[in-house]
Amino acid sequence: MRDVRRTTVIALSLGAFLLGLCSARFYSPGGYLALVLVFGIGVCIRKIPTLSIVCAILLGLTLGNWRGTVFIKHLQPYSQFSKKLVTIEATASTDAVYLDRGQLAFDVGNIRMVAPDAQNMIGVIGVKGFGESMIYRGDKVLVTAKLYPTRGSKQASMSFAKVTREQSSASMINELRRKFLAGLQSAVPEPLGSFGLGILIGQRTTLPKDINYQLSTVGLTHIVAVSGYNLTIIVLAVHRLTRKRSKYQSTLLTLLLIGLFLVLTGSSASIVRAAIVSILSLWAWYYGRTFRPSVLILLAASLTAGWFPPYIWSDIGWYLSFLAFTGVLVVAPLITQRFMGKREPKILAMVLNETLAAQVMTLPIILFIFGRLSIISVFANMLIVPMVPLAMMLSFLAGLGGMLVPSLAGWVAWPATLLMTYMLDIVRLLSMLPHASIDYKINALQLAVVYVLILAVLLIWWHKITPSVKIKKLKPRLARAKQIQ
Repeated sequence: MRDVRRTTVIALSLGAFLLGLCSARFYSPGGYLALVLVFGIGVCIRKIPTLSIVCAILLGLTLGNWRGTVFIKHLQPYSQFSKKLVTIEATASTDAVYLDRGQLAFDVGNIRMVAPDAQNMIGVIGVKGFGESMIYRGDKVLVTAKLYPTRGSKQASMSFAKVTREQSSASMINELRRKFLAGLQSAVPEPLGSFGLGILIGQRTTLPKDINYQLSTVGLTHIVAVSGYNLTIIVLAVHRLTRKRSKYQSTLLTLLLIGLFLVLTGSSASIVRAAIVSILSLWAWYYGRTFRPSVLILLAASLTAGWFPPYIWSDIGWYLSFLAFTGVLVVAPLITQRFMGKREPKILAMVLNETLAAQVMTLPIILFIFGRLSIISVFANMLIVPMVPLAMMLSFLAGLGGMLVPSLAGWVAWPATLLMTYMLDIVRLLSMLPHASIDYKINALQLAVVYVLILAVLLIWWHKITPSVKIKKLKPRLARAKQIQ
């Protein structure tokens, strides 16, 4: 019971921390240091469990509110210079792409405002402008345009900007990354090359609009959006290949591949979230410990939102990521235990189960924000998702072939070409079905009601499953007690 109480207290305090971050947008009481000391002392009083839990929740709320309040002060330049002409120095965090009007579009970080006031700025700004033929990730640029605050993962945007490259990126990693991407696109014909980049590293900027629309229609956008699924494939593949090796070797190889994947993808917010979950799970496995899925998700959410509070304030992608994690890590196992018992699900059953679980958790917020429902998404996922790991591997080999042996790139890339042609043909055919997707939007009240109902069903299933688990855990303790007697 002591272990259960400890994990419960941790989960409640992490959840309270996230609520505290949200509350910072509306209310800041002040006097944080005294409150933290009082609540911290209360958490240490283990003899009164109720008081300990209450103090842990209040401690989480206080720390979250304090962190959010401090961060809001750093965002003031965006409101202070809203719709005003500014000049910034920054570092490109993505490779630029050309838009319809001929503008270069890319994101920048490490921002310093030069005019009208010299000061450092935090966050990410989306830039669209003219002046350079190309901007690559890592280039230092000077940008002049009006600043428009935005919502979501970016804090502002600058359109029709004057862009000047001050310094080109000298990073060997960025150069190798660009050569690999160019090698893949030269080895595999378009639009298959762009589709391969989407599957492998989540790059969707070069994917044609009609394919993006078809993927959205059949509910398969997630396969070209870098996410935890890509890292899950990598981690599982390493574990299968190193089953007979030591834990140390397996862990080291997995961490190296995760690092390589972060380099290739550009360390976007979504993949960093997935990497945190993967590394925490890997740490627990290495030391022979187990994370409660709820604690793992709350810990990863607290780390990411605590580091950058705008995620929880306005980033829909952040919510969709952790709702999908909840579906795969919490809901899917409950469905398996509820309907299959101890039987190990087969690959198709597992894909169907995890797809349903992730969609159940993310669909309400998708309907609330986007108002679009894919009727055939489950069927499409069953046909396409099992092919994604193989497509990732073949795309990687095609990229290496195009980078290292351009003369033989076509022969190296033909398996990837064949598989991705099949995948896109299936997507195209399914998207042409009548009523493959429909427009259906829900309001905030309906959103809340749906999630309350989902939570109620999960709690009912959990209570029906856990008694047998508790009995199994209790038997060894009773045996040991009898031996002592």
